[in-house]
Amino acid sequence: MSWENELNDIKALRASALKMGGPEAISKQHKKGRLNVRERIQSLLDKDSFREHGSLGGGSIRGEDGKLLEFTPANYVTGLGQINERPVAIGGEDFTVKGGSPNAAGLRKSIYAEEMALQYKFPLIRLLEGGGGSVATSKGSSGPVGSPVYEKPRFKSIAQLMGVAPVISAALGPVAGFPAARFAASHFSVMTKETAQILIAGPAVVSRALNTNLTKEELGGAKIHGRNGVATNIAKDEEDAFDQIRTFLSFLPTNVWELPPTQAPEDNVDRCEEKLLSIVPKNRRQPFDMRKLIQLVVDRRFFFEMNKSFGPSLITGLARVNGQPVGVIGNDCRYYAGAMSANAAIKVRRFIELCDLFHLPIVNFVDEPGFMIGPDAEKDGTIRYGTSAVAAAVCSVVPWASIIVKKAFGVAAAAHFSDNSYVLAWPSAEMGALPVEGGVAVAFRKQIAEADNPDEMREMLEAELAAKQSPIPRGESFSVHDVIDPRETRPHLCQWIDWITPSLSELKGPVNFGYRP
Repeated sequence: MSWENELNDIKALRASALKMGGPEAISKQHKKGRLNVRERIQSLLDKDSFREHGSLGGGSIRGEDGKLLEFTPANYVTGLGQINERPVAIGGEDFTVKGGSPNAAGLRKSIYAEEMALQYKFPLIRLLEGGGGSVATSKGSSGPVGSPVYEKPRFKSIAQLMGVAPVISAALGPVAGFPAARFAASHFSVMTKETAQILIAGPAVVSRALNTNLTKEELGGAKIHGRNGVATNIAKDEEDAFDQIRTFLSFLPTNVWELPPTQAPEDNVDRCEEKLLSIVPKNRRQPFDMRKLIQLVVDRRFFFEMNKSFGPSLITGLARVNGQPVGVIGNDCRYYAGAMSANAAIKVRRFIELCDLFHLPIVNFVDEPGFMIGPDAEKDGTIRYGTSAVAAAVCSVVPWASIIVKKAFGVAAAAHFSDNSYVLAWPSAEMGALPVEGGVAVAFRKQIAEADNPDEMREMLEAELAAKQSPIPRGESFSVHDVIDPRETRPHLCQWIDWITPSLSELKGPVNFGYRP
């Protein structure tokens, strides 16, 4: 005798699982511009690298003879695979089965995905589309209610994993309830612009509770969550989302016990861009393009920006300098003159912590006029969040290079330097307790008010004080490491990378953050 009958049963179960919600449900999903979970996994991972865990997960109904009559697969698919030949754990709901709302086997597999990533210390990728729990129960269900008291909290493995390996989430359709919390509990999160929504609760629940009638898009579409920081980035479509996930992972180590992957330099370390000489206007009131500046300095002019629409006065993202992955911070003077708002401070603190956790040196292009001021800034608690960002910077454990491009004023400027910063200044740099404009308005208020032409007097005083804020005296006093030709910024940073490389291995391992305001 052989086990042929049992093997045929296994084949039947696997065949049913692969069909998920069936051809009609999958066709409906495609018409909405969305793939099902197995298609997504195959599209994202290296070809033929996926090894599923729990391929027989689901619920079956059998006849008296034990023959399979009906099978409902787990609506969560998970396993291990590779991206660019590096290992990852991956999992996601399938909307074609119960709209992604977890069935019993699906819930177990979704929790296991996080445990699996924690066990192997691999990055975790979640492909999210579905709702949380349901008040409905199966007919005739009975048995224990709730989880046993000895079961560890479901969110604990998520919190633990975030201190061990990169966690990436993609919202590729409606995501509500616990999956929405999973989306937020990520180092990098991306949602598709047209098809995804992130919701604590859907329109029906909101309507019943608050008597407010909104669509899913109005409640939690990309326009909402791109600006509030819940979604790190917005993608044009699923293919773009997968490209962004691959790009993000390419800069990060597999876990905190490794260093970020370096690449053979593909750019000239001595490249000096002539455009940098005039990129900062002589007119102090005229803005400039910080993103263009960053691209002129980093390898291959490639900068992967994160959280662009959240706290837009500060720029954060990933790049390489001489093949070494680095975190990049810069001010965007086209928003609030680059001032640090509450949201910008939250964004910078989180980014600094990401770089510390995964051992990414930080390159900071400084044009900081100070904390955002005014009634809205006070209501937003800017001073609290800004102070937290400063605490994160000064306690950062990775090497920093800070290039003072233009302004560096007030307490907020301290969020652009760590205690080991390599500090370079451009000739356009201005440093002090207050920007000239604000300082003149306070210190010379009476003199300006009594002048025959107050505006002319104010401009004259501002010009006099601005001339005294040249970085050259600071270079003479060794308050900065050097005042440099802007065109030489890249060679200086590449040299800095050579200096710090031998010490980066000392950073391996977990990082602990102290209490911050």
